Amino acid sequence: MRKTFLVLTLLFLVGCSSQVPTESAQASASPQQGCDAFVECDENSTSVIASDFKEAYESLNGKENSSGKVHRTITIAEDHPFVNTTEQEVIDRMDAGESFYLYIGDAKCPWCRAVIETAIAKAREYGVSEILYLPIWDEEGNEILRDKYELINGKVEQTVPGTEGYQELLKRFDSVLDDYTLLDGDTEIKVGEKRIYAPNYFRIENGGKTVTLVTGIPSGLNDPRSELTDAQLQEIADTFDAVSYTHLRAHETLRYL
Repeated sequence: MRKTFLVLTLLFLVGCSSQVPTESAQASASPQQGCDAFVECDENSTSVIASDFKEAYESLNGKENSSGKVHRTITIAEDHPFVNTTEQEVIDRMDAGESFYLYIGDAKCPWCRAVIETAIAKAREYGVSEILYLPIWDEEGNEILRDKYELINGKVEQTVPGTEGYQELLKRFDSVLDDYTLLDGDTEIKVGEKRIYAPNYFRIENGGKTVTLVTGIPSGLNDPRSELTDAQLQEIADTFDAVSYTHLRAHETLRYL
């Protein structure tokens, strides 16, 4: 049977018109959820077009965006397990009853960069040869997978549609996902659907009969670009141990479908 290291929890645009006034509202994501909107996670990042996973992540090392935020420097192992996929392939493999791992995130997501090296190390430690990978943004930071909602004149409106495959994944992962909310000042307003944040690592077993989700984000990490403490690195490692392997149901932060 194909070994795969899944995607677990881990897991990231606003506009206005001179003719139609809009309220100040943005997507809301706690540090333990990860990235939701591009502007909150990596505003105006330098555009990078990379041909593969390793190049995409390492090409941003040490680079600043227009806000002066510096990307974490990371090293992606040559034998990393990530394989680009599509929403339809994920759905097809679930329909075929397969068990596999899925990672939804992005090279420009600072939360993703904070945990990716540990995720790879754990995959190599346990002999996991494949983790399917779905990115969420294009080189300019536009959503290419998920939908986007904004508050316009006090009403929640969809301004970017998600793909059909994304909507299907929301249905299949509903029980392990958080609500999609917008902030209107200090008030959280529910959009009316769930949200895949980044990083989200999923373990999909028996075609989706059991789905486990983790982000890998350690407690107390409020700035994803800050140096990780030894305790936080250990917490990341423990999360991937727990979600991926023998003591699967022993870890209190896991959620199951």
